[in-house]
Amino acid sequence: MNKISLPGPIWLASDLHLGPGTPATSEAFLGFLQAAREEAAALLLPGDIFDAWIGDDVIRAAPPWLATALTALRDTAARIPVWLGRGNRDFLIGEELAKALGARLLPEPALLETDFGPVLLTHGDEFCTDDAAYQQFRQMVRNPQWQAEFLAKTIPERLAMAQQARGESQAANQTKSMEIMDVNAGAVEGIFRDTGVRVLVHGHTHRPARHVLEVDGKKRERWVLPDWDCDHVTPPRGGWLVIDRDGLQFYDLEA
Repeated sequence: MNKISLPGPIWLASDLHLGPGTPATSEAFLGFLQAAREEAAALLLPGDIFDAWIGDDVIRAAPPWLATALTALRDTAARIPVWLGRGNRDFLIGEELAKALGARLLPEPALLETDFGPVLLTHGDEFCTDDAAYQQFRQMVRNPQWQAEFLAKTIPERLAMAQQARGESQAANQTKSMEIMDVNAGAVEGIFRDTGVRVLVHGHTHRPARHVLEVDGKKRERWVLPDWDCDHVTPPRGGWLVIDRDGLQFYDLEA
């Protein structure tokens, strides 16, 4: 198990889905980073930071929206440790991006040694095992050979493929039940048994909550990080989780 020692208050935010069509969300994220620089001992972003990521080489000629976000992340990483995770939208985030920002890549899963105690962190899509079609897609795109072949294509070709995949995914999700797209209880219980941890944190499902459950007679907690959207819904939504010696606590963007 990959362990990361993180003393002090750590901040976690997931499922930001930053892109050219999310200016208000991007603005909120900039404010969040400024606050993190002043108050957090470390910042962890466990996946879907970007709505799509077609390869680290896009930073060499970043469009304005991306350049602004990268500059803010770089400024943050100069002040506190920043860890980047890979989600179902940005699984191609790699070492080039992390190095350019002065950040580090999160292992998956990651065992965080916090002031509160051990916390297991992951993006969370691996627990959605009832969605067989998605799990098949996930296995394909996480394959190093598939990634190498994809990254060998031109940026326009990759953009077109990403847009097509996104459209197909949105269409498929219209016919899936909410239960299928949520985590599988057995998969969650399995990770608790395999790791022995008491607290699990993940994103992906866009269903922020604190779940208390019992596994083999022992109390466990599953904390689900909120997704961010300040552009398409009213009121805007988003927030983050803080872990310190007192425990775990959600903070809302609007609070």
